[in-house]
Amino acid sequence: MSALSLDPRRVLLIHPASPYSFWSFQETVRLSGRKAMAPPLGLVTVAALLPSNWDLRACDMNTRELREEDWQFADLVMITGMIVQREGMLSLIREAKRRGIPVAVGGPYATSVPQDILDAGCDYLIKGEAEDSIAGFLDALSRGETSGVFEESEKPNMGVSPIPRYDLLHLEDYDTVSIQTSRGCPFSCEFCDIINLFGRVPRYKSPDQVMAELNMLYLLGWRGSIFICDDNFIGNKKHARAILEKLIPWMAERDEPFSFFCQASVNLGQDKELIDLMTAANFGDVFVGVESPDENVLKVTNKQQNVHNPLEESLRNINANGLPVLGSFIIGFDGETKGMGERICAFVEKIGMPVIMVNMLQALPNTKLWDRLEREGRLTLDGDTCGVRGSAMNFQPSRPREEILEEFYKAIDRLYEPQAYLARAFRYTLEMRPTRKAMSPNGNPGRKTKNVTLPKGSVSRRLWEYMALIRVVWRQGVVAPYRGQFWRQLVQVRQKNPSRLVRYLSACAIGENLFQYRKNILQDRLNRANNQRVG
Repeated sequence: MSALSLDPRRVLLIHPASPYSFWSFQETVRLSGRKAMAPPLGLVTVAALLPSNWDLRACDMNTRELREEDWQFADLVMITGMIVQREGMLSLIREAKRRGIPVAVGGPYATSVPQDILDAGCDYLIKGEAEDSIAGFLDALSRGETSGVFEESEKPNMGVSPIPRYDLLHLEDYDTVSIQTSRGCPFSCEFCDIINLFGRVPRYKSPDQVMAELNMLYLLGWRGSIFICDDNFIGNKKHARAILEKLIPWMAERDEPFSFFCQASVNLGQDKELIDLMTAANFGDVFVGVESPDENVLKVTNKQQNVHNPLEESLRNINANGLPVLGSFIIGFDGETKGMGERICAFVEKIGMPVIMVNMLQALPNTKLWDRLEREGRLTLDGDTCGVRGSAMNFQPSRPREEILEEFYKAIDRLYEPQAYLARAFRYTLEMRPTRKAMSPNGNPGRKTKNVTLPKGSVSRRLWEYMALIRVVWRQGVVAPYRGQFWRQLVQVRQKNPSRLVRYLSACAIGENLFQYRKNILQDRLNRANNQRVG
């Protein structure tokens, strides 16, 4: 223990497994030959803040199990995770303590519900963002202290955030890699915990920092999808444009090694110039929190950005200009009236968005919603507070809980039904403008590309992509009872919007995840009904 206190050298960094959810995208992972959707960005960011002479080993339990040799390796265990990983985090803390290994824990869950972490036996609790609070932890270790809680009162300047230690990961295990360019959100939605974790004032990495991270991933051989996990990439449009203006030529010089996916607010749909910059940089999708088609519900939840912008028009504009929208909806808000599930389905069908996330509302700790429900005596905490499948509530809603739950089940059943999904994907693809290359008679005038050498693993990744395409065609075009629809739509896309054929097939592939998710949710519904009959 004394040697650890003076100079810990062997550190095991653990990211607990995430429970099954909408975001698991298990079928995409299987089709692509990967093990998980995305790596733990927080874990490798923390790793980059630790002393360079420490021997670090990262374990993402979404891709592999902990081995006995991992435990034997560790002088210190460091764990991070979100609320959905609660059970795994607490179990890992207890196991490390059983083995007599000191444990340091940080991340969103430890910051939001620190007492749970301390009660499980955590020695060092690191609250908030590690760029500042990690220094106090390291100082405590150097003084030989065996426990402590470390938190800074000010949010750190993102300019001090290092390039994450992507080299500690097995990048070939993942379908997507994440980066972050900002933290904080200027909006104040009642149900969201982002401002509690990261504040109301957004902070930013410089465009040069962002490009340095992308260059590191490029040098490590990554080719493929990158998720910009900012809570709102366009929260500061000037900053977003500055990144895009550096990114566009960088991507062109390297023959577009990456595609990008981000989260953005609905006002993106009122800025065609910004959409054009994003598509020029090879952004392929954008996640938008729609939440509800009812304006009065949006006002109750303080989702003012969706009230101040024409919702339907904005969402259509984003897709029409080459950036498909993944829309998020929530059932269970105060102020809802009966039939919300039907209204969500009608709204989605009208716009034609194929990829939709629908969740039951969960009250997250330390949000304005949590505080209000606590004052009103409506927190029940008997629901699924981790939101594993989104089909439970941890508070008493303003209308009957069973009514809300049944609307949720029916919405999932309707929206993720394969034929309905494929019909929306078809319409959505036809409404999208052709690609920039297809619209230009000379391809991409003025574009200059270097001779690019494919990194190790790129060939195998391309083969997996072809294999995935073959599997999708087999499942939907040969085996499925709706195979006739699949081929009719495929031919029409080829005829009417041929430059978007790959985009359409990608939507078909994503559908495989939603079809399986629908089966799991409906099984959850059946199990619930059977349990009620037995009870």
